[in-house]
Amino acid sequence: MNESELYRNLGVLTRNRDEWERSIPYVSSLLSSGSVRIMAKALWLLGEMGLRHPASILGCVPAVASFRDSPEPLLRERALNALGRIGRGDYHLVEPYWTDLFRFAADQEAKVRLAFIWASENIAVNTPDPYGRFMSVFAGLLHDRDDRVRMEAPEMFRVLGKRRPEFVLPYIGLLRTVAETDGNRVVRIHCSGAVKAAIRE
Repeated sequence: MNESELYRNLGVLTRNRDEWERSIPYVSSLLSSGSVRIMAKALWLLGEMGLRHPASILGCVPAVASFRDSPEPLLRERALNALGRIGRGDYHLVEPYWTDLFRFAADQEAKVRLAFIWASENIAVNTPDPYGRFMSVFAGLLHDRDDRVRMEAPEMFRVLGKRRPEFVLPYIGLLRTVAETDGNRVVRIHCSGAVKAAIRE
């Protein structure tokens, strides 16, 4: 089966959620395909499968996590996305890799920094407490040079503001300043939303 056929098959499987759990070993095997396109799609799908069937994804998590160190930015991005979704399903599955994820806040690729925030939001939905000591990392991303990263960074404060407002309260002044001064309208809106989530304005 060539790359295009494999990719089409993964697209069909993506839509057929009833087949996900039994297909985890097959999709995991594609992580060694050698095709960036196929591996990226497999990582994304394993993340979604892990969210839906965390007990069945356990054996695949080390392989997914190994792509954190890929020289290919797309694969680093997809690995973080997958770990976020799996961690949302069951934090304990990604806990061995959790602290290491924070190095990607400084990744040279904006899409990888964005994936780090997105993965953190996913994990924090059901497991907010570990993030209490790391809020300064997300505060730094409010000043990222990339608009997309700055647009997403406030969303972490919004997610935690609903669950652990005490984590966000020390940053209310910063969020308000960014909401008033950032040149990007979406960044300003998201910062205002984060403030409202934390102090119930």
